[in-house]
Amino acid sequence: MTLATLGSAVPDFEIAATGEKTVKLSDYRGKKVVLYFYPKDSTPGCTQEGQGFRDNIEQFNQLNAVILGVSRDSVKMHEGFKCKQEFPFDLLSDQDESLCNLFDVIKMKNMYGKQVRGIERSTFLIDEDGVLVKEWRKVQVKTHIAEVLDYLQSAAE
Repeated sequence: MTLATLGSAVPDFEIAATGEKTVKLSDYRGKKVVLYFYPKDSTPGCTQEGQGFRDNIEQFNQLNAVILGVSRDSVKMHEGFKCKQEFPFDLLSDQDESLCNLFDVIKMKNMYGKQVRGIERSTFLIDEDGVLVKEWRKVQVKTHIAEVLDYLQSAAE
């Protein structure tokens, strides 16, 4: 299995997305891609994280960055979550975990005292040429959006 690694081109993935679309990474050449992985639609932390990206979308747009959210939920679940939260970006459905595996975000986690396989909240920045330039793992929701924006702004200077 190939893993996306810092400083290397990310393989051109193709995946089902909201809006009855199929998204390919190559569709975004010339733009920065902020690819954020989250555990589950409509849960408190995932909702707060998505709202943070939503509420700062103009700043991301000004920095030539596209936001894409990824979880293992179905496109149908994503559509409801996106609509309810008024997300101005697409959510990608990775039910077969191919994208999760590419970025190595499936980890064993403790949930109510049990070990379960789940997505470790992580964000990846892919540059205009499709190269992975930054990753944030074990993301803390409260400070994360500011960290990503700070990085993008400093890289733009």
